[in-house]
Amino acid sequence: MHSPAPLKTLAFVVVATTAIVCGDTAGKLLTQAGVQPLFVAWSRFALAALVLAPLLRPSRAEWRSLLDWRLILRAALIVGGISSILTALRTEPIANVFGAFFVGPMVAYLLSALLLGERITWVRTAMLVLGFAGVLLVVRPGADVGGGMIFALLAGTLYGAYLTATRWLAPVHRSSFLLVSQLVIGGVLLLPFGIVSVPAGAGAGIWALVVASSAASAFGNYLLVVVNRTTPATVSAPLIYFQLISATVIGFLVFGDWPAPVAFAGLALIFASGIGGLALAHRRGGDATRPLPSRQKPA
Repeated sequence: MHSPAPLKTLAFVVVATTAIVCGDTAGKLLTQAGVQPLFVAWSRFALAALVLAPLLRPSRAEWRSLLDWRLILRAALIVGGISSILTALRTEPIANVFGAFFVGPMVAYLLSALLLGERITWVRTAMLVLGFAGVLLVVRPGADVGGGMIFALLAGTLYGAYLTATRWLAPVHRSSFLLVSQLVIGGVLLLPFGIVSVPAGAGAGIWALVVASSAASAFGNYLLVVVNRTTPATVSAPLIYFQLISATVIGFLVFGDWPAPVAFAGLALIFASGIGGLALAHRRGGDATRPLPSRQKPA
């Protein structure tokens, strides 16, 4: 299968990341209305599983593999990440939460090197250090920021571990099945919490937001699966940083939140690190391909 044109790939990723941010925006509106974050998380997994499983059509053998402890571990990591980010969004601006969340790529990079033996390069390390500096500007350790930022950092850490688990299982399972497995297992893991936190007496507006949160997130993740089927990860992965632009714009339009100058500078650094990684991924020779000293063997 041929890779799509760069502009088409960019358009797919921008639409996908914007849809995911819209899903989180609906989730923030729900939590601000008093709906429990764990119910929002459960509804997102459960409804998305009902919609995407028939579209992606796992085989019988794949359905049987849902009891694989590795798939359960991976799903538990993304369940924890989604639940944490929804808890953070309850009190914190969307752009700041996404900024802190992008500690995930650094965590994934380190864990993949330590556990999977992936190659460490000077350029990737420099770009991630730049991104981490941006995260520190957003979070501002020691500053008077809301406790929700702790959940945002926890979400990013769990997401980084989830990315590592995804790389671990990618040679074993199709990307579309990995998406279905995390939705189905996540829905089951969160079922007890979802049932006890169903919003009593909720009106049509609340349920519309529940559907919107699930549908937007499912649509965004489905588009990313489509992109990843035809586009090298070195091209598609850095484009995920466009979430920061979507989060900033939507946060301002919906909630009137605009990042403080220091936080805005941090978001700009995070975005620059992601786009810099995309630009340098195609370099040949030089320190773009020279590995850092490591005890791990290249993958």
